[in-house]
Amino acid sequence: MSDANRKKTESGLKFETKLLHFGDEIDQTTGASSVPIYQASTFHHFDIFNPPQHDYSRSGNPTRQALEDYIALLEGGVRGFAYSSGMAAISSVFMMFSAGDHIIVTEDVYGGTYRLLTTILSRMQIETTFVDMTNIEEVKAALKPNTKAVYMETPSNPTLKITDIAAVTSWSKEHELITILDNTFMTPYYQRPIEFGVDIVVHSATKFLGGHSDVLAGLAVARTDELGTQLKRLQNGLGTVLGAQESWLLMRGMKTLGARMAHSEQSTAKLAAWLKGRKDITAVYYPGLEDHPGREAHERQSTGYGAVVSFDVGSGDRAKAVLNRVKLPIVAVSLGAVESILSYPTMMSHAAMPAEVRHERGITDGLLRFSVGLEDIDDLIADLEQALEAE
Repeated sequence: MSDANRKKTESGLKFETKLLHFGDEIDQTTGASSVPIYQASTFHHFDIFNPPQHDYSRSGNPTRQALEDYIALLEGGVRGFAYSSGMAAISSVFMMFSAGDHIIVTEDVYGGTYRLLTTILSRMQIETTFVDMTNIEEVKAALKPNTKAVYMETPSNPTLKITDIAAVTSWSKEHELITILDNTFMTPYYQRPIEFGVDIVVHSATKFLGGHSDVLAGLAVARTDELGTQLKRLQNGLGTVLGAQESWLLMRGMKTLGARMAHSEQSTAKLAAWLKGRKDITAVYYPGLEDHPGREAHERQSTGYGAVVSFDVGSGDRAKAVLNRVKLPIVAVSLGAVESILSYPTMMSHAAMPAEVRHERGITDGLLRFSVGLEDIDDLIADLEQALEAE
């Protein structure tokens, strides 16, 4: 973390202030109010005996460095890393492990992570056991002599199950396991896993952090210098880095994170309550609902409930009909944008997961995932109502 960011951390600024005053918000050379885009692949050595901080943009770029320091500050870690996508971030972190290693993973994990673990890392003899992490006893029972890490996703995607972060990290430390957590849904605005002992936090920054459906990016934050050194070696060696233009776009999006999340969460709570009151909806998943089984654990580790609600309309045919009838949310892969996004996990985010595996994890053919944007919530509800009630 840069000296400027360390000073910001030590100053005790509130999170919303850190979003705008993160250490690199003013260019020290020109006074520009925006981090410059260093659109350069390489950097001149003015003195061959004293090389510059950045020499080649795969290894380090000033624009990307500003972003990496930014996310480290927000998550409370010692070092941040920016990647070309969320899956590039996750893949790079998993490259810490070797053939013969075993990892315990949330069973209803994002479909792309499931695909990586079951079709790519499995060929490298990296073993995975998927467990219901709402039950700490199942996590403990999955321990093997070759277990090296625990990978969490909370709330999970798309059924929003909650893992007790502190319980998992406490047990993992007893067994010297590395803990990794995908914080895409909550972002550091609502949840800072490192404060609960997590070793590495990852993000699909394409989602809420970017917030505008215009940049593909991934981020990771290390809790310790040792882990940071390992991740830096992998990032440089694999070349899975984020470009300067995308780094700048992501920083621009992150500045409004607090305002966007607060507005969208308020709307999501209203939508979830409305869905809960409908007899034609068979299930509603949102940690802000009073009957959500993980609400108590979630409230211990998060300051909000987020802006994603999933609900089951009863059948695949009805789900597809709703998707074709809505007029306001875009029907698309992804989430976390200023515009609402209605997604169909069965055919989109979790299409890579076999049907029987999806169903075991509660990802039914009738399940829809609604990422609530900045539209007026009454307009969104009215639109969804007409889509649900149309013949």
